[in-house]
Amino acid sequence: MTEAAAELADAVGFENITVSALARSFKVKDASLYSHVKNLRDLRERVALLAAEELADRIAAAVAGRSGKEAMVAFANAYRDYALAHPGRYAATQAVQLDPALLARSTVYIRTIELTHAMLRAYRLVEPDLTDAGRLLRSAFHGYINLEANGGFSHSRDVQRSWEQALNGLHLLLENWPSDSSHHAAEEGP
Repeated sequence: MTEAAAELADAVGFENITVSALARSFKVKDASLYSHVKNLRDLRERVALLAAEELADRIAAAVAGRSGKEAMVAFANAYRDYALAHPGRYAATQAVQLDPALLARSTVYIRTIELTHAMLRAYRLVEPDLTDAGRLLRSAFHGYINLEANGGFSHSRDVQRSWEQALNGLHLLLENWPSDSSHHAAEEGP
């Protein structure tokens, strides 16, 4: 049922999946689904966890055996490819209305952070720079993908070439990351 809900999310948008819509896709009454799912929130959380696991699996496979720029580009391309191929599922991974307790105990979200940090360690980053760089990458990838998916790039420049240049720029930034360690050391005292 979760897979069917994920497919529905890709077809109609994550925000448009409902228990009723899913029941219609199975040609059954809403009530018959409630033996499998508690409510709409439960259904959406299941889709979000499935999508997060699929995305993490794709990223892990893409970065395996790679480091540095090669890993970052593979990570970014796997992220983008998944988001564009599965827009509803991708939106589910970004859903802010998910239960924070669910996210805190979810191994897939922890795995995603670990994959991101492992890829960034090749750039010799440590905390708090790992978190800052991870947030920058997520923001850059998400923003680019969102604009691309919504037709936000109207210039004649090839969108793929711009993506590649953006990744080149991100790589240069990561190689020359302005470390926050001096600020961190000052907080700790002498």
